[in-house]
Amino acid sequence: MPGNSFGSMFRMTTFGESHGEALGVVIDGMPAGIAINLNDLKQELKRRAPGQHAVHTGRKEDDLPEILSGIFEDKTLGTPITVIVRNTSQRSQDYSALKDNYRPGHADRTTILKYGIRDHRGGGRASGRETVARVIAGYFAGLIVSEASFYAYIEQVGKFKIPHPPLDHSVPRGEINIPDKKTSDDVISFLKECKTQGESAGGIINLSIKSLHPGLGEPVFDKLKADLAKAMLSIPACVGFSLGAGFDLATRPGSETSTNSSNFGGIEGGISNGEDVFLKLAFKAPSTVGKNAKEGRHDPCILPRVVPVVEAMAKIVIADHYLRQTAYASFLPSDKDL
Repeated sequence: MPGNSFGSMFRMTTFGESHGEALGVVIDGMPAGIAINLNDLKQELKRRAPGQHAVHTGRKEDDLPEILSGIFEDKTLGTPITVIVRNTSQRSQDYSALKDNYRPGHADRTTILKYGIRDHRGGGRASGRETVARVIAGYFAGLIVSEASFYAYIEQVGKFKIPHPPLDHSVPRGEINIPDKKTSDDVISFLKECKTQGESAGGIINLSIKSLHPGLGEPVFDKLKADLAKAMLSIPACVGFSLGAGFDLATRPGSETSTNSSNFGGIEGGISNGEDVFLKLAFKAPSTVGKNAKEGRHDPCILPRVVPVVEAMAKIVIADHYLRQTAYASFLPSDKDL
């Protein structure tokens, strides 16, 4: 089966291309009777939308959601929810030079190898624009696990790194999702220069999840950490994933790591333990550089706009496992049955 769907009990299927008529998502498994707020959904999409800052791509899209099904009088019906966002600012001619020019690190060549045909305009399905559908699904998933708090931020871009990680989710993330003013200003200047030079940059995003329900995840193949890893690594340009103390655990003795459960990032044996979940994600620099970057409209760094995508994918995974756990729990005997 083509890999356009994600999730089990909360399942999304995304569709559309970067320069097609629209992109969208079909969400199945959303419980009925949950109130939705269209303005809140618009705000989530605005966090990801292009063209809002000097360090973004020059492509300007309003990303206004159109709900086609599954909602009545601002409440979920329990039926499949379909939402689309129309493309309004395509300039496909900007990609003419890329028709036969395969960018290393992108899906240009591998798409041809797989399908024998590709939509070279903006990368087609491989474009980061596909993630607009994930943010839509993440909004709905967040309504299911509203007691949990999700907070992603940029820790590092290139050589610039924040001196201290924020300890609370209320810390403002600044204009490009870097919760440190000096580092943010330095990165903005750096990325503006990257745009001028046709260069690009990668970096690190951290995600923490607080007030997470314990008992989420399965002990073998559907570990919570495994599904989180798949979710994050499915985001374009994500090339690294670690949980808790991550790769540092490989060099620490067991006598040190086993004395503090926080080393394991809130997940033990593949199951959430009720502590904060902490992830660290590495993103590579965009593959469009040089002349192509100067002539087209491309992000010199995707991290400022990928933060809400990271949060959305985390919400989708957590909502899916929450529904699975509550379905399982409903079959457990109650006290009166024992």
